[in-house]
This record gives sequence, C-alpha cells and structure tokens, in this order.
Amino acid sequence: MSTAIDAFIIGDFAQLRLIAWNRDPHDAITGEEAFGLYERTWRFVDESAMLPHERALVDRLTREYGHCILHV
Repeated sequence: MSTAIDAFIIGDFAQLRLIAWNRDPHDAITGEEAFGLYERTWRFVDESAMLPHERALVDRLTREYGHCILHV
C-alpha cells in the first residue's frame, strides 16, 4: 500500500466520472476509494473509451490496493 495519500478529482477521469455519477465531479476521491469504486462497478466501465492516463491510474491502483488483482 502507498504511504502517500493519493487524491484524485473525479471529473479528471471520464470513466470514473461515469461510475461516480452520484458524486460531484469536482470532488476529490482517495486512491483506495477510487479502486473500490472501479472494482465494484467495472461492468459499467467502457475500457475501449478509457484514455491512457486513466488506464495508467487503474493499473497503479490495482497494484497498490488490489495487490495486482482487479476483481471484476
């Protein structure tokens, strides 16, 4: 797990914004929260529409919080 506190703006990531539809897109979300949200709602994520910076984020979160496994 990362020792630094990660925080991301929901609206900076298109697929995260879609799966966090009930949150303000200007809100910050921690890396752990983001990983959990991606993992729980992966069936709604359009991987083909995911931009490289968001794919890199998901990969990093999976390594840090999912121990290299994204349970979908």
